[in-house]
Amino acid sequence: MMNDMNIALTLVFSVVMLLFMIYPAMVVTEWLEEKMGMDEKWHNPVMLSLVVLFSLLIGLFLRFA
Repeated sequence: MMNDMNIALTLVFSVVMLLFMIYPAMVVTEWLEEKMGMDEKWHNPVMLSLVVLFSLLIGLFLRFA
C-alpha cells in the first residue's frame, strides 16, 4: 500500500515539473546536435524523451529528499 503511494506522489510531482523541464531539454538537445552531429529527424523524439526523463528525476528528488 505504501509503495503505491510513493509511486503516485512521484508521478504527481513529475507531471508538475513537465512544463519546467522543457527548456533544459531544449538546451541539451541543441548541444547534442552541435557536438554529436545528431540528425534533425531525431530532434523531437530526443527532446521529448529528455523532458520526461528530467521530470521523473526531479519528481523522485522532490518525493524522497
